[in-house]
This record gives sequence, C-alpha cells and structure tokens, in this order.
Amino acid sequence: MYKLLDKIKSPNDLKQLNIDELKLLCEEIREFLIDSVSETGGHLASNLGIVELTVALHTVFNVPEDKIIFDVGHQSYVHKILTGRKEGFKTLRQFGGMSGFPKRSESDCDSFNTGHSSTSISAALGIARGRDLSGDNYNVISVFGDGALTGGMMYEAMNDAGHTKTPLILILNDNAMSISKNVGAVSKHLRQLRISTFYFKSKHAVENFLKKIPLLGKPTANLLKQIKRFFRRLVIPTTIFDDMGFIYMGPADGHDIKSLIQCLEYAKDEKRPVLLHIHTKKGKGYTPAENNPSKFHGISAFDKATGKTKETGETYSDRFGLAMIKQGEKNSKVVAITGAMPNGTGLYKFSNKFKNRFFDVGIAEQHGVTLSAGFAVSGYIPVIPLYSSFLQRAYDQTLHDVCLQNLHVVFPIDRAGIVGSDGETHQGIYDISYLSHMPNMTILSPSTLDQLENMLDYAINIHQGPIAIRYPRGSVQAEEIGGDFIPGKAEILRQGTDVTIIATGRMVKRAQEVCAIINKSAEMIALPTIKPLDETAIITSAKKTGNVITIEDNVKIGGMGSMIATLLKENDVKCKFNIFAFPDCPVTHGSIDELDKIYGLDADTIASKIME
Repeated sequence: MYKLLDKIKSPNDLKQLNIDELKLLCEEIREFLIDSVSETGGHLASNLGIVELTVALHTVFNVPEDKIIFDVGHQSYVHKILTGRKEGFKTLRQFGGMSGFPKRSESDCDSFNTGHSSTSISAALGIARGRDLSGDNYNVISVFGDGALTGGMMYEAMNDAGHTKTPLILILNDNAMSISKNVGAVSKHLRQLRISTFYFKSKHAVENFLKKIPLLGKPTANLLKQIKRFFRRLVIPTTIFDDMGFIYMGPADGHDIKSLIQCLEYAKDEKRPVLLHIHTKKGKGYTPAENNPSKFHGISAFDKATGKTKETGETYSDRFGLAMIKQGEKNSKVVAITGAMPNGTGLYKFSNKFKNRFFDVGIAEQHGVTLSAGFAVSGYIPVIPLYSSFLQRAYDQTLHDVCLQNLHVVFPIDRAGIVGSDGETHQGIYDISYLSHMPNMTILSPSTLDQLENMLDYAINIHQGPIAIRYPRGSVQAEEIGGDFIPGKAEILRQGTDVTIIATGRMVKRAQEVCAIINKSAEMIALPTIKPLDETAIITSAKKTGNVITIEDNVKIGGMGSMIATLLKENDVKCKFNIFAFPDCPVTHGSIDELDKIYGLDADTIASKIME
C-alpha cells in the first residue's frame, strides 16, 4: 500500500534514503496517521505537525543508543512508526494494545515515560549527566512544544543545564499551540523570533565571519573570544535561550527535511547545550486538523472524509461550562482561571463573555493555584477547573497556599476517576487521596449533571474555604435520585437490612446496577459529600446491616473507603467491610468499561463478591 513506509522496519532503514525519498516517506506517514487515528482515535494534530522533525531525528541519530525524550509524549506516534511499531496502531490506546505515549516497557527506543508537560528537559539532563558519569558518548535530545515553556519546571532545568554546560540538544517545536492557543510573554517572545528573518540570517553571517578570525596563543585567544561575544551581541539580538547558556539555532522551517537534517548534524557536533527552534503547523497535511487543531489534538474515531466525530450527549464538562456562565452573571466576584484548557474544561464560552474575569495561565498549574489564592485574598471567588491528573502537579500550592490559609478557592476537578485510553499518566484516581488529608478542604462528588450545577452554586455563593468538586469524563449519570443537594448529608437512596452499599460520583450508578442484581435487602447510600463524611448516616446503617461495601473510582489507599473504614473503627462499629476501588498499581489504557471489569469494579463482579 505504501511505497516506502512498508519497507521501514527500523530507523536504520531511513539512512539509506535520499532527500526526495524522505519527503515521500513523510507524505506516506501522514496518510497512515490519518487512516489509523480515524479508526481508533488518538492525538492526531500534534503528530501531523512533527513528521519531518521525527524523520530527521531518526536519520541523524541512532536510537536506542541515542536517547530521545518527547515532552508530554502524545506526539510520539511517528517515532513509534519508525521504530518498528507500525502494526501496533491497529490497537492504539486499546486495552492490551499500544500506548499513545512513550513506554520504556514497550520498546527500548522509548527512553523515558512521559504524559505530562514540561518534564523532558529535567529528564534529559539527568540522563546526560548519567552518561557523562559513566564515560559514555551518546546524544540526548529533548523534544518539546512551545506550550511546555509556560511551565516553570522547564526554566529550572534550562538554568541548571546552561550553567553547567552539560552537552544535550533541546528541540523547541513551535506551533503556537498547547491544546488551545498559547498565551503569555514567552509566546510573544517566540512570535517575535518567528517573524524575524533578520535574526536568523544575521546570526549565521556574523558567526561565519567570526570563525575566520585566527586565534594566536592562549591570551590572544581569550581576548578574541571576549571580542567575538561583544561583537555578536552588538550586531544581533539575543534570545532568552542565549542568555541561559544555550547555543540558539533558529527559527528553522520544521517541515523542510533537508534543513532539519543539516541543523541536527550541526547540533550534534557542538558537544554543548544547544537549542534548535523550529516552526511547524499543528495538523499539517489534513485540512480539518489544520483548521481546528484543538479539536484534533485528542480526538475519538472520526470520518476521515469530513473530520466529523460521532455526536455525544451533554457531558459534565459541558454542564460545568454552562453553569459558569450563570455564575458569572449572578456574581461579579467570580473569576475563572485555566491552565491552557479553556475548551477541555468547558470555560470557552465564559472566556468570551467575561473577558476581564478570565485568565489563562498556560500549562502552569502551580502558578494557577497560587494565583487563585491571591484572588481569594483580594475578595474575589476564583474557580480553577483542572483535570484530576493535572491538579496533582499543584499539590503543594493547594495545601500550602490555599488550605492552610482556609481561602475560598473552588476546584472543579474534571476527568476525576478513570479516563480510559490515555492511560496511567492521565487516570484521575488519586484526587480523593491527595485532597482528603488537607485541612479545611471540602470534597464534593456529583452523580448527575443537575447535581454538579447545584454543587457549583453552593461552592461559589455559600461555602467558605477551599472546596473541590470532582466529576468524571463523559456523561455517566445515576438513575433518578432523591432531593436537592444538601452539603455534608448522605442520600439514602434505598432502605435495606442485609448490606450497606456506599458509593460516590459515577459509582452511584454502579451501585444501582449492583442492587438490581443481588438477591438481598440492600441499603444504598450515595455520598455527594466525601469530606466531611455524614458520620451519623454511615454509622447508623453499618450497625443496622452489619455488612458495608464501598464503591469509588479512586485508588483504595487513602480513598473514600479508607476514610469510612477509619470512621467505623474509631466508633467501634462491628461489621464486615469491603472496599471496591482501584489497586495500588499503575492503571493501564483501555475503555472505561474494560478497566472497571479488569479491576473488579463492574456490577457483576461486585454483586458476586457481595453474594459470597
């Protein structure tokens, strides 16, 4: 089917191709990506934009000897194709199939597991220093997007690397996008470099001239180096990367395979910290992705001809976004903060309607949380929706800057619980554990869309202090439940005498399914408020039935079940007790239903255990 791609079994096969053949290979890779991802879903736009760069990397360097670390890692599809995993795309992000992110356990060509932004330079520097300590001589390359530069960890790593002159190569893939459009001063700095052809041409002209100046003796050589440095800075502007100790190259055309190979060969020969800045187009080669790169950043299966996905019902993110519009109209003190995800969290419409009360901080969750604390001190009500797996990046700021001061910050936690195909780095199964031990923190968990809206209204307008509302990906709702949300109160959805089943969030629906299966008189309790627990309702029911089952989409350690077990133990309640939650291990990728079943959280398994 593919003239060249079908012949590529390893990166060494690339080294036999000429430039024209490499260009054709890039076209075939794009065609393959569109065909494959349209069937399985996945991260398309970012991979379409990095085809030429990845081909050039594997033409110049030798993996697995040389180490390539992809920041975030969702743009590693081309790398996987070129390292013998083309057939794996039939099962991309499916249970038991190939991961959508780099995995060391999957291939020795994947040198570091990634899934979150802004980590690659730190990892690359650690690998490079390990190389130097061992006396080895391989290359270490970090590939990251301009969106990653909104994360402070990148500057910590660059400051360290530039200071010590450890040889490594950084490649800045500048497409002016994170998931949504980039923001901030760094983005502006890159934009100015992008349009400055004078910088690139003058830099190389000056450097070529200076290289011709002879060096006569050590004192003269040192003097001339100082003169060169002064002359270079006098004639051409410096970048933030020059000032941090890197040899800056670029901006170069990220879709010109010949130019990329030349730049990478130059960078490889330097044996010093080098930063190559390339400019690419996210979604290149597929018009729907070029026109809407945010939609095609991470997308479900779609119609290749039109780019359209299947229609889905209203999600929790959708409802949150609509509810925020109402809150913005109702309360002028409400401000919204996002970490580069106005679309993913549902804040897009709020951002358009209340421009002066919307703040996109980029991929900088730590800054976003402490910024929210500052708003709270100033008398505003900050609402900062983050994915569960991204909020954990700001653990210390949530504890130290918000909770210890008991500040009124609202944390809507999107993608709480299992998220499915993105796998272990994105599963939101830790937030109950890492929030429940924080002083002053309240944790809510809706089981319906209406309940989410009621909780948000309470969190903004009535509650005082830090409060989190965790809700799942998608639109799973419990069957019709009781009355209005009452903070701190459990909902007794069903009276019974044989067993108490306690659930929260999306698992309330699971508990309802279990009750429909078992032939027992089950008492079912939904916990819209996880912290503080409704101690009276739980203790009373446990004493009545003598058997307690808890169901949650969090890890078992430190979760809701652990909190209830402690409560019953401290009150000397004698009962049989069982926690249904995710185990103490990384939870792989797969559909949510598959993962529930594999880890024993499907209705049939829970019902069977109860009957036993």
